[in-house]
Amino acid sequence: MTATGTGHAVDPAHGTLAKAADENFPVAPFFLPRAWRTDLMAVYGFARLVDDIGDGDLAPGGADARLLGVPEDRADDRLLMLDAFEEDLRRVFDGTPRHPLLRRLVPTVRRRALTPEPFLGLIAANRQDQLVARYETYDDLLAYCELSANPVGRLVLAVTGTSTPERIRRSDEICTALQIVEHLQDVAEDLGRDRIYLPAEDMKRFHVQESDLAAPTANASVRALIAYEAARARDLLNEGAPLVGSVHGRLRLLLAGFVAGGRAALRAIAAADHDVLPGPPKSGKVSLLREAGVVLRGEG
Repeated sequence: MTATGTGHAVDPAHGTLAKAADENFPVAPFFLPRAWRTDLMAVYGFARLVDDIGDGDLAPGGADARLLGVPEDRADDRLLMLDAFEEDLRRVFDGTPRHPLLRRLVPTVRRRALTPEPFLGLIAANRQDQLVARYETYDDLLAYCELSANPVGRLVLAVTGTSTPERIRRSDEICTALQIVEHLQDVAEDLGRDRIYLPAEDMKRFHVQESDLAAPTANASVRALIAYEAARARDLLNEGAPLVGSVHGRLRLLLAGFVAGGRAALRAIAAADHDVLPGPPKSGKVSLLREAGVVLRGEG
């Protein structure tokens, strides 16, 4: 805990955890058992912070660097920060971590017998972001999603004690789809970081140049490309959707929310005529609830 100028104690993890409200999918909704909500938020805190380190989106002031033992004047060295974060992650499994978000993770790891691999995958994805800014093929992008997205779904299954090989396969399809949807929403933001997650081979096929992605609005070629990638994401969501029917009770509602979040975001992209360049098209709660109803009824 740190002290503010008003003398009140502030949890340094609060700002990271608060970002859960802005995700395309529900992170730990109220209807879940309290123990699940606690553990899912602990996992989310890890995933959100490692993404913030990789994107350079840490809170100003260098608090995270200090907590990880990185000199403040090196806080903008993302690879160094990721190395320090991985070192602290390993303390979750064999010691006492420094960062409060990782300390929150300790009881979850012990209670659910979680392994380091999915967490290390998320760190590896963010290292890759520092080294790889373009993807030549769709398969290259899928390999990135295997690190950047799929571990999250595997952790959800592990936390809820429902992992099977078939469920993991379906979960991977859903998570990869959600990652692609996020890339489509954030084309302009990613380009500002000199990253493009649209496969180069697809850009060539649709005659899209990198300069087209920097325009205020999308031309016909860019819209066609976004529509093509959105259809791929939709197909992946449909392939993964049977995961929802394979579980019961409140977990079924949670997983339906994941699928519905992706579908609602795709609907928002389509409603914008696939012009994602002015900013990410966002879906509302009504659209999310409508899509969740469709998923739960098994209609799509």
